[in-house]
Amino acid sequence: MRYVQNITISLVVFIFLSCGLEPEPINYGMDICAHCNMKIMDKRYGAEFVSSKGKVFKFDSGECLIEYIYQNNISENEKGQRLVTDFNNPGTLIKTGESTFIISQKLPSPMGAFLTAFSSRNAAQKKVEESGGDVYDWVSVKDKIHNKQ
Repeated sequence: MRYVQNITISLVVFIFLSCGLEPEPINYGMDICAHCNMKIMDKRYGAEFVSSKGKVFKFDSGECLIEYIYQNNISENEKGQRLVTDFNNPGTLIKTGESTFIISQKLPSPMGAFLTAFSSRNAAQKKVEESGGDVYDWVSVKDKIHNKQ
């Protein structure tokens, strides 16, 4: 009987701990975008949304994440995480609210919005000096991408 109790307690703890709001690594070349259903290939452009219930949605680009957010009426006040890949650190997810974005015709993103994310404003500004484009924060880039459609 004691053995059954220990197993039950262990399972409950495991289930509780596995329901966190943590992102998952994107399996490039394997995972499918939750918005456009394309295979996620480019390690410089992936994105994720982790819902308040801990469900992870993966995207092949920031623009797919943005359109998914609008189509599903996900407000910024909703708990969870919104993440994009840092262009300068492929495969590394960063929070959208802490990111800086550029739209540059010389940096084509997977869905054609030319949207690229950086972990800092300085990194984004440096890329703009090299490639041209405009700098945005998360709020302004969401509006720009969504209203462009």
